Amino acid sequence: MRATTIHAPYDMRVEDVPEPVVQLPTDVVVRVLRACICGSDLWAYRGEASREPGQRIGHEFLGTVEETGAEVTGLKRGDLVVAPFMWSDGVCDYCREGLTTSCEHGGFWGSEGYDGGQGEAVRVPFGDATLVKLPKEAASDDRLLSALLTLSDVMGTGHHAALGAGARPGATVAVVGDGAVGLCAVLAAKRLGAERIIALGRHEVRTDTARSFGATDVVAERGDAAVEAVRELTRGQGAHAVIEAVGTEQSMNTAVNITRDGGAIGFVGVPHGSHTGLDLSLMFDRNIALRGGVAPVRTYIPDLLPDVLNGTIDPSLVFDRTVDIEGVPEGYKAMDERTALKVLMTNG
Repeated sequence: MRATTIHAPYDMRVEDVPEPVVQLPTDVVVRVLRACICGSDLWAYRGEASREPGQRIGHEFLGTVEETGAEVTGLKRGDLVVAPFMWSDGVCDYCREGLTTSCEHGGFWGSEGYDGGQGEAVRVPFGDATLVKLPKEAASDDRLLSALLTLSDVMGTGHHAALGAGARPGATVAVVGDGAVGLCAVLAAKRLGAERIIALGRHEVRTDTARSFGATDVVAERGDAAVEAVRELTRGQGAHAVIEAVGTEQSMNTAVNITRDGGAIGFVGVPHGSHTGLDLSLMFDRNIALRGGVAPVRTYIPDLLPDVLNGTIDPSLVFDRTVDIEGVPEGYKAMDERTALKVLMTNG
């Protein structure tokens, strides 16, 4: 089969690799229909996260069940399923508590020795616990498939950030970052009842999407100017709930400085670069809470799925370019050069 591999910074290839097969009785083999490129994949692409030459890549996919292990009871050949960006066993202490990303036997797609999502098929460990079954009829609806694919990562991650920040009815929410996660966080905050949503971003096409997702205000400035603009919009107080969806020191400092006293920051931007400037004394003095981290999207999918299926939320707009599997390397280039927000990969 064909699969995307990484060999060095900026060296992505689509190569022939062995077809996945059931190795353990809890395995499921999924034939991929849709996958995509994540902003976090770019850290490996740019050489800022280490990978072995030839390692698989990609962690967001959905598809149809092709083969199941002897102990798999909840899935059968032909089922349409979506995979969260990490697999989990569903029975360990962390899974039972809903923190599936800390599963004692879990893992991340594209880890050494495992398939990546940007390929034609994937071996899924703990298939019953990891995969979520979707209505079969969704397979014939391209827009719906794209929306469902966001449940594998960005929509669930945006939801995690909104929950961590305390988005709620009547609250003012500010979202730092106009990438796919930040945009999904706007959608999540709106879904949770936020009264006012301030999107911080400089790219007009993206902030237009933020407005369509529920943003009431847009701040294009950065740094101190952004802090001043948000405070002007909030009577000098800042936002009750702030979502940090970038992962840099500057973005986190902006998040702290636009948070209202007694408010909270939900951070889901994958940290990169220095974070030595975070002022814990300021956060302490102003009673600012910090919550977030790797989103346990497997826990959130059952809650978000009905709203995607009935159209209450439609995160499919985060995809602005579509390629087939052979076009994935160009998709990386487009996202790295910021000529694409999020690239969708289709198989058939």
